[in-house]
Amino acid sequence: MAGADSGGPAAPGEDVKPFTPEKAREIVMSLQQPAVFYNMVGDWPALHWDVKHLSAMLDGKTMQFRIGLKTMNSVPQFETSCSYVKATLEEFLAWSSGQSSCLSGPFSSFEHSRYWAYADYKYIARIFEDKEEVFQDVRWSDFGFPGRSGKESTLWIGSEGANTPCHLDSYGCNLVLQIQGRKRWHLFPPGDTSFLYPTRIPYEESSIFSKVNVANPDLKRFPEFRNTTAHVVTLSPGQVLLVPRHWWHYVESIDPITVSINSWIELDADHEARVEEAITRTLVCALKSAESSSDGEPWLNPTEGEATSHKINLQYLNQAVSAYFKCQKANVYKQAHPSSSSGAEQETRASCKRRKRQVSCEPEDCPVLNHEFSSSTFKAEKLQKIPFGPHLIQVLPQSQETSSVGAGAVASDNRDLLHENKGGHFGKLHCTRKQLVMRNDCRTPANQMDSDSSRYASQAALSTNDLLDCLVNPHVVRLVAQLLLERARV
Repeated sequence: MAGADSGGPAAPGEDVKPFTPEKAREIVMSLQQPAVFYNMVGDWPALHWDVKHLSAMLDGKTMQFRIGLKTMNSVPQFETSCSYVKATLEEFLAWSSGQSSCLSGPFSSFEHSRYWAYADYKYIARIFEDKEEVFQDVRWSDFGFPGRSGKESTLWIGSEGANTPCHLDSYGCNLVLQIQGRKRWHLFPPGDTSFLYPTRIPYEESSIFSKVNVANPDLKRFPEFRNTTAHVVTLSPGQVLLVPRHWWHYVESIDPITVSINSWIELDADHEARVEEAITRTLVCALKSAESSSDGEPWLNPTEGEATSHKINLQYLNQAVSAYFKCQKANVYKQAHPSSSSGAEQETRASCKRRKRQVSCEPEDCPVLNHEFSSSTFKAEKLQKIPFGPHLIQVLPQSQETSSVGAGAVASDNRDLLHENKGGHFGKLHCTRKQLVMRNDCRTPANQMDSDSSRYASQAALSTNDLLDCLVNPHVVRLVAQLLLERARV
């Protein structure tokens, strides 16, 4: 598996990288399997961004930390169930090292041996808005994305045990640079979506969560999880992980302090994904806002702020549809006139997983990706052309662990809790935890249901969340988006 020894910085004075920017970009855009880049960032100043260095750079500026319990049960620790504090990195360092000075600080209510802390999703452009020169410490141009720097990147700082619940990102693919400490990534391919019991509660634009705590799964409640194909890799300092589009991931910090930087690379397919997200937002907000506030747990992720009105959500949906067609036309034009668009013009202007309904898309802003790089047309034979070797290591499924070590592959960690794929049920919808048994009663008039319902008294009543799990299941939303786009095309 990927280790720190083989992924360290390049030797002093060495600036030759194993891949040109053009080749690195081709790999990022075409590879549909996670892989780790080695020896690509040895000259990046950002490699010095450990917590002590960042603390000095921020000079007492506070940031929000998410606090969770190290004790693990079978329920994911979603952001809605965590505590939050604002603290400086100096205070975080003191707390993580167990110093007595923390007895009265912002972490005073959280014993270090029982809790973890995570400053996640910190946009570098915001936290260093008064020090824009540091943006150039991050050089994604080495991966073929000119002009992309720390300004389009996100910073993550955590203590041991800090984790992100298993989810997939609706938009883009992801490049992740590890700077300090190690993180373990549990990755699952898009084809495992139905086995991971997707949910949009808690709701956050661009994040589809799994109901399963993949580090401690409840196999009685989620038996289909056995059918997943886990790819597990430990990312060490100096290494860059490529997370392809729509790959599920659960990430945990396994060292006392970890620091990483990532950038989401926008893809052509994101235009349709924004239509799907607009549909999802409209349905979730409409149904959950109609509930009494005392009906259950918080449903809106803290990052979302507040629920938007139905009127605003419909405006967002119409803007997303309009942007989809506008960008389609722009792409057709640029493909017909390739000399009129350069690589720099095709580059995306923003890298933001949580895009907050930023759907405007002028023709000159639309990224044009060659169709051969599209996930829908990617052929198996293209994998043969990817230059795997000592500088690019693919993350393989656990079942291939023993046979692939030493052959240009990162072997997955051997964990009993994750199981190899047992077969193709892709597309099966897990709509509810309890399914209605209709049998011959499917034609029963609605006004007779109350009198007949006593036969099913032992069955739990379906909740709004159960209904949403069906309505905004990724497969259902994708179909609705296609129907809407067809309707708008007429």
